[in-house]
Parts: sequence; C-alpha cells; structure tokens
Amino acid sequence: MARQSQKKPNLPKSNLKWSPNTELVGLEFELVPQADTSVYPQYAIALHAWFLDQVRSIDPELSAYLHDGESEKPFTISALDGEINSSGKEVQLSASATYRWYVTALSRRVVQCMGKWVQKLPKEINLRNVPLQIRSCQMIHPTTYVHLLNSEHGETVTLRFLTPTSFRRKNHHLPLPMPVNVFHSYLRRWNHFSGMQVDQEAFLAWVDDCVLIHRYQLTSTKVLAGKKGAVTGFTGAIEFGLTKVASEQPKFQQLFYALGQFAPYCGTGHKTTFGLGQTRLGWSSQVTSNVPDVQIVLAKRIEDLTEIFKAQRQRTGGDRAIEIASKWATILARREMGESLQVIAQDLEMPYETVKTYVKLSRRALLTNFSYN
Repeated sequence: MARQSQKKPNLPKSNLKWSPNTELVGLEFELVPQADTSVYPQYAIALHAWFLDQVRSIDPELSAYLHDGESEKPFTISALDGEINSSGKEVQLSASATYRWYVTALSRRVVQCMGKWVQKLPKEINLRNVPLQIRSCQMIHPTTYVHLLNSEHGETVTLRFLTPTSFRRKNHHLPLPMPVNVFHSYLRRWNHFSGMQVDQEAFLAWVDDCVLIHRYQLTSTKVLAGKKGAVTGFTGAIEFGLTKVASEQPKFQQLFYALGQFAPYCGTGHKTTFGLGQTRLGWSSQVTSNVPDVQIVLAKRIEDLTEIFKAQRQRTGGDRAIEIASKWATILARREMGESLQVIAQDLEMPYETVKTYVKLSRRALLTNFSYN
C-alpha cells in the first residue's frame, strides 16, 4: 500500500482527507512514550478499547456494533511495532524509541467515521495510564473494492505476515498458511463488505485445485489471542502462484489477485482487531515474530492451564466447558503474572466478583490436578 507522508510535527489533520467514495483506508501512527515505561503483556486489548472509545465519541451506534457485532469486523488494529522488550512480568517501552501503530477500515461507514476522527485527533493515546504521544499520522492509500478488483498485478501473490497469524479449523487453531485457509480468510471479508458476492464454495474449490505455494519462509510462536486464550501463530513470508488451468476461470483468477491486494487492509486469519495477522505485500527474508518473551511465557502458561481445565471438564463437554476452561486459564495466568483483578475484569468485560470467583475456582482446580498427579 502506497503512503502519503504526513510527517509534520503538528499533525496536519486537514491534509488527511479522502474521497467520499472510499471504502478502504489505513492509518499509520508514530507514537512516542513520554518516559521509559512498562505496559502489561496483553496491552493490545487496551489499544482495541481505546480505538472503540474514539469511535464512540463520533458515532456511538457504530462503536456498539464494532464491539458487539458477531459478523465480520470492518476494521483491524495492530500491536505496537518498534523496540519492545520484556521487563520482568511486563513489556518495556523506551522513551528514545518511536513506535508504529496501524488501523485500517474495511467499510465505507468506518472509513467515514475515521475521516471525521483524523480531523480532531487527540494528542496522545492513553494506554491504561501510560500516555503515548501521537507524533505523526500517515494515510495508507485509500481505495475501493472495484479498484482492487481491476488493479494491475504480477504473476504471483507474495505476502508477509508481520505478526503471528493463525486460523480456526475444526475447533482448533491451524498455524499454517494453506492456500484455502488464507483465501477463505480474505473472501469472508470481501463478501461481507465489497457488495460483490462470490460463491464461496466454488471459489475455494478453485483455490484448492489451482493455487500453488512457490516458496515460503516461516516461523511459529505461542501468542496471546485477544481477550482470552493463546494460540500458535506463524510469521514470515509466502508466495502463491497459479496452475495453467487456473485461467479457465478468469473471474476467479481476477479475484485471486484482488484478494492479494486486499490482504494488507483486512489482515489474515483471526483476532485481527487485537494485533494478530498483520499482513503486507512483498517478500522478506527476515523471519521474526517480534513477540516479547513475557508474552510468549504468558501465552504458554494460558495454553497449559487451558488443557488442564479442559481435561477436568471433559465429562460435561461441549463449547461451554471449553469456554470456561479458556476463561479460567486466562484469568489465573494473568493473576499469576501480578495483574490486578480490576484490570483483568475490565479487559475481559466481566464483573469483578465473577473474576475473583474464577480465580478461586481455578486455583482449587489446579490443586486438585496436582493431587491426582
């Protein structure tokens, strides 16, 4: 995505404008801490909440929909990109460093809301009492779905996954960029927001038959998954190409390239509104996860606890048992890391007393597990 530089120090908000017909747009923020500071490992939840609060100040109904809507989310946000290290049980941010943060919009209504927002951007992001000064804001090339469909392209689609990426498959996580999973991820959003519906079953069958992996360079890591749970995600790069028979379905071939152009706007996989699945065009030989050690440790602890609690609840079974096991694991692991019950309750949007009760129940369940082993 091409960028229009907006790097003057006083935030040239009046220049951050796009056509009323725009359906996709992204913003790149440069953020600077006012002092060396630390934030808790799941700080992406606070970024998510801060953004929705900004939307609420402009369009409360839209904010409620973005928060509660069960359908595809018409936006993505990234985690902080920059010099991030672990400091004890927290993530360390340096006052001498600049951090980049990305927000994209996938629907005209969100684009219009962001157009109003950038005209009166606040001076800082408040990340749970950690202020990050907004030094600059750049506009990532605004466009439309029709333009993506008709845009020029090369012979292959090459993608970089900047943050851990994973897919849901049969109630489990799949940390591999298999063509059907990758393009299914994009097609869901395309069908929901573009106004140009495509037969999902037919297209994915074509992908399965015609899309090849030319090369890849990937690594995997445990990662925190939004408000609860942990997954194994991959980062790195992959190049997709087409078989000779792909051209027998010219509309699907055209869509294949359009979805590749769509990827940087919509992200890849799930939890893209909590920093996962950040995607860019082009190849990179660097394969790094850029996940602080403390986040990896917390993600592994949540995963281990989830398996323990799921095993204990096997007799009840079902999605409800899995959901409770994940909540217990997330709450207990974060409490073990020293986070307050108030912060955990706020992040998970649960009553304080319920979180307090879950901590007691999960600790009791953990002791029971140790006694059996």
